[in-house]
Amino acid sequence: MIDDDGYGPEDLAAALDVPRETLTRLQNFRALLNDWSTKINLIGPKELGRFWRRHAFDSAQLLSVAPEAVRWIDAGAGAGFPGIVIACGLVGRPETEVILVESIAKKCGFLQAAIEALDIPARVENARIESLRPTRVDVFTARALADLPTLMTYARPYLDLGAIALFPRGERAEEELTSIANTKKLRYQLIQSRSDPRGRIVKVEALRD
Repeated sequence: MIDDDGYGPEDLAAALDVPRETLTRLQNFRALLNDWSTKINLIGPKELGRFWRRHAFDSAQLLSVAPEAVRWIDAGAGAGFPGIVIACGLVGRPETEVILVESIAKKCGFLQAAIEALDIPARVENARIESLRPTRVDVFTARALADLPTLMTYARPYLDLGAIALFPRGERAEEELTSIANTKKLRYQLIQSRSDPRGRIVKVEALRD
């Protein structure tokens, strides 16, 4: 099924060179979202109608920003963006794990069901990200959990252990970074989003007082 604007899985495959087996998993993921969203508050009909471009593409492009990364943590995983999409793209790679951190138990139930149905290398932590003991990962990510200064606070323990942070953000990303840089030392890149000309991906490599 394609998006309301006519964008679909073949467009995603062409944009990011997504393998057929990954597309199949993402199609099954969309079907799971559609089914579960009738039972719990995961994603509205309008957003489901923008699945391929706004959500799947926006999430999957992170893999091309950190192509060697195999261990990811997604804070506030919610409906599975970007964590489930990333795990779909990592199937078959050795030593891969995506940790999906979500504080709402019902959403954790959905995430666990998706992991099992899609057979992807991920696990769920039913907790708030700030309550977890930091572990070594390659990438810390979050998509719609909080403002950028708050996300930096959550990410810092993981950055200190050697991770990078990837945050898909909107057109105010540079403004948010400027406010942080007034009080912190940052090493970062601002990368143009491929899914939305107004969007940016904030890549943070180091954060210091």
